[in-house]
Amino acid sequence: MAVSAEDRKRIADAIRAAEANTSGEIVCVLARASSEYHAVPVLAGALCALVLPWALVFLTQWSVERILIAQFFIFVLTTAISVLTPLGMALVPRRIKRTRAHRAAREQFHTRGLARLDTRAGVLIYVSLAERYARIVVDDHLAAKVPANEWRAAVGALTSHVKEGRVANGFIAAIERCGTVLAAQAPGPHQDKLPDRIYVI
Repeated sequence: MAVSAEDRKRIADAIRAAEANTSGEIVCVLARASSEYHAVPVLAGALCALVLPWALVFLTQWSVERILIAQFFIFVLTTAISVLTPLGMALVPRRIKRTRAHRAAREQFHTRGLARLDTRAGVLIYVSLAERYARIVVDDHLAAKVPANEWRAAVGALTSHVKEGRVANGFIAAIERCGTVLAAQAPGPHQDKLPDRIYVI
């Protein structure tokens, strides 16, 4: 799900409009993946290489040398398939994917400067495509003032579009909802300390 130059402009315009009546800041991040899972393809290849040769032992008259060669190719083939196809990501437990995506979202909140705002009104809208994960991260000060269901509604607006392949529309819907919350909780004037853009990483 690529984000075109036109989509980036639409998102930037939506951020500017949402920030017009607030001292808060909104930053959007679209990640292709939140983490790398190098161990998973290797483990999948090793498991197949350990299990499948037993079928050759019982079902064929192959020599030990031929079975060892087959075992090597099974390992290489399974590992390559796991790396080059969505199978590798599908084999990662959902809990691990969510944990890593959540950690990546928190890191982006700090990396993009939202944790250093004097207004304590920073909002990060984060989507990780590989993990199928979306989250809105806000400053603790803002989180204490706004009910969690407000942010959940924004995430719901975001994911309903992303599931249908309309990534830009999802971000724009979430930006508009977050802008309404910020205008109520952290009214302007806006100083525009952070760039109005989406970061694709």
